[in-house]
Amino acid sequence: MRLVVRLLIAGLALASGGTLAGCSGAAGLADAQGATAGISGSSLGRAVTAKVPAVAATKTAGTAAGPVIDVVGAPRGVKAKEGILVDATTGQVLWARNANVPQPIASIAKVMTALVILSEGGLNRRITVPKAVVGYVAKYGAEAAGLIPGQTYTTDELLHIMLVMSAADAAYTLANAYGPGLPAFIAKMNVEASNLGLADTHFTSPDGLPYPTEFSTYSTPADLVTLGEAAMQNPVFRSIVDLKYYNLPKGDGHNAVSATSDDVLLGSYPGLVGIKTGYTNAAAHTLLFEAVRNGRTLIGVVLGSPASSPFTGFQDTTKILNWGFTLKQSG
Repeated sequence: MRLVVRLLIAGLALASGGTLAGCSGAAGLADAQGATAGISGSSLGRAVTAKVPAVAATKTAGTAAGPVIDVVGAPRGVKAKEGILVDATTGQVLWARNANVPQPIASIAKVMTALVILSEGGLNRRITVPKAVVGYVAKYGAEAAGLIPGQTYTTDELLHIMLVMSAADAAYTLANAYGPGLPAFIAKMNVEASNLGLADTHFTSPDGLPYPTEFSTYSTPADLVTLGEAAMQNPVFRSIVDLKYYNLPKGDGHNAVSATSDDVLLGSYPGLVGIKTGYTNAAAHTLLFEAVRNGRTLIGVVLGSPASSPFTGFQDTTKILNWGFTLKQSG
C-alpha cells in the first residue's frame, strides 16, 4: 500500500542548517519554466501514516523495521537550498537537506488548491471566470491562460489548465468559486494542511503568488512530500500532473486553450509522473516530483534551486532521482 508520509525531523542534527528565509513570490513573477546531508530512514525518527486507516508507526535506527534500501553516500552537485527524497512505499527517507525549514514554495501551492477542490467533487460543475481575475493576474505579472471574464469552464477543465500550464487565472477562478471567495478558500487550504499534519505550512493565496508578501505562503520539504503523496492518491490529480500537454477546443461558453507543462522532465526523464513546478523571485526554482521505475516509487522536492538558469530545479531533481534509483534494497 502506498503511504502518506509524515516526517518528524525537527531537533535532529542535519548536516546543514537553515533559517526561515522567504515565501512565495515577487512582484515580477514568472512562474516556473519551469553542506548536503545524506540521511537514511534508519537515522530519522518519523511517523508513517497509512491512508486508510490512519495508523502511525515509528521506525528508529537499529530496529527490525529499519530501511529496506541501503543508503550509500548522497546525491552530488545538488544546488537547492532544501530538499528531500523519500521511498513512497515505505516512507524511508533516503536524503534530506534542511527538511524542516520553512521556505517559499511558489506554484507548488496549486497542489493544495487542487486537493481541496477534488475533495469537494463535482468535476462537471460549470464556473464563470470572474472580472477580478484580469487585475489579479496583471498585478503580479503571473503566468496565465488568458481566461476571459464571463466565459465558463468546468472544474475539470480549469484543474487541467491550472496544473498543466500553472495558470494563476485558473487558480483564482477555481478558488473564487469554491470558497466562495478567496479568503474562504484559503481558509479551507489551511484547514486541509492541518488535517494532513503539515505543521510548518501556511497558505495565503491559491497559487503561491506573493500575497500579501513574498514570505506569506510557505512550507518545508517534509511537509510537501506529505502533501504530494496525499494528492497523488487521487487518480484525477495523478492523471493531470502526468500530462505534458493539454489542449481544450473551443466550446460552449469558452475559447480554446492550449497548455504546455513547464516541467521539462515530463516525457524526457524515464518514469517521471509529475508533480508541480514553481518559481518566484523569493522562492527561486521549486519542484515537487515523483518517479516510478522498476517497481520503486520515489517522491521528493527541491526548494530554492538557484535562479541562475531556468533549469536548475530540473537539474537538481535529475541528480537526486538518478542517485536514488541506483540504491539497492537491503538483503
